Amino acid sequence: MTIHLGAGEEVRTLDSLAPREIVAELDRHVVGQAAAKRAVAVALRNRIRRQRLPPELAAEVTPRNILMIGPTGVGKTEIARRLARLSGSPFLKVEASKFTEVGYVGRDVESMVRDLTEAAVDMVRREKRAEVQEKAQRNVEEQLLDLLLPPRPAPSYDEPGTTEEARPAGEPFRATREKLREQLRSGQLDARSVEVEVRERSFPSFQILSSQGMEEMDVNVKDLLPGLFGGRTRKRRLPVPEAREVLLQEEEGRLVDAEVVARIAVERVQSSGILFIDEIDKVAGREGGHGPDVSREGVQRDMLPIVEGTTVSTKYGPVRTDHILFIAAGAFHVSKPSDLIPELQGRFPIRVELEPLTLEDLVRILTEPKNALLGQYQALLATEGVELGFSEEAVREMARFAMEVNNATENIGARRLATVLETVLEDVSFEGGSAGPRVVKIEAAEVRRRLAPLVQNQDLSRFIL
Repeated sequence: MTIHLGAGEEVRTLDSLAPREIVAELDRHVVGQAAAKRAVAVALRNRIRRQRLPPELAAEVTPRNILMIGPTGVGKTEIARRLARLSGSPFLKVEASKFTEVGYVGRDVESMVRDLTEAAVDMVRREKRAEVQEKAQRNVEEQLLDLLLPPRPAPSYDEPGTTEEARPAGEPFRATREKLREQLRSGQLDARSVEVEVRERSFPSFQILSSQGMEEMDVNVKDLLPGLFGGRTRKRRLPVPEAREVLLQEEEGRLVDAEVVARIAVERVQSSGILFIDEIDKVAGREGGHGPDVSREGVQRDMLPIVEGTTVSTKYGPVRTDHILFIAAGAFHVSKPSDLIPELQGRFPIRVELEPLTLEDLVRILTEPKNALLGQYQALLATEGVELGFSEEAVREMARFAMEVNNATENIGARRLATVLETVLEDVSFEGGSAGPRVVKIEAAEVRRRLAPLVQNQDLSRFIL
């Protein structure tokens, strides 16, 4: 797996990255939380180490699943998402609260593995399409030329009366075709329309009611009756650019082997998949209550074999979960990790507690990460000629107000910063480029003018901030 570590830095492969370097890469996107970063870096590095073991020993080495404990908005999901992107692994984030015990109406826990497999298939399909893109573009160019200049029927030289003088008749046709090719590549033919045959993509589908409950198996009538639906096409007249896109998708679909994609995707899920189970604390209660609480322990028991290692049936084939890395996360405000059933606790041996964000953390979140909020707003307004700037004191004031509102109302962590920024920049964003190119500098006084009345009024701050 090849990754880029910033402009001007050498290209590194994931295999060559030590845990310390993985943490440094995560630092570019997530502020603080060193303990959580170290834990996921070691978990990722152990996967690379496992691949170097003999097959019989590698089969016995299972991932060390991680339980992240911390309030919302401190970076739990972002750490897992960036880790998956860094490793090129199939990744899926699910909420434990949307699953229900077998026998209740709701989603079966096995659906998380099916959804992860779908994500892996999409990832592999994109990679395979990128591999054949150049060949597909060449084929589509020939198809467009055939539509713009239909080929002449080849003369039969064996027929009586065919002379040698008839053979060079194809030369003007080839010259005209090459001239059209140049015009097509330069965009001179974009205004012309061509008639293309488009394969029908809308097929009826239905769900299966199985012993595990209603599952989205996506059984397609096309698969059951290929003779009836498989070859249906319809003609559409489209401009050349749109026709190129339609034909390119069709051609890439023909060049990519669906069975190969499915096989690689399943292997990738089994060897390097990452499942992030959020809100695990919402199902941490024990039985004994009434209503929806009754199924909490049942959800945990249904989840247990998935985490321990089992085989889940998907439409791409059976998927083993033994070597999927599970990262669970929860705030645990009401419950605590010990409220999980003991068997499930034992399957998350690595526990890391994420610290609440401090004022300095909020200041750094606004400015330091590669996708920092201030940089995003500056880039957005720059598209309309507005050069946006912030003084250091203004940045600190915004972080301080976000901290105050988090302490006074619900603590939603760094997510509060987006609300604060929207309130401060409301007028600037509304005016946009209507006043022409200009330079806007946000000072601390402007931040206080916009936010102080809202923070002082508790009712307003609950609704607006």
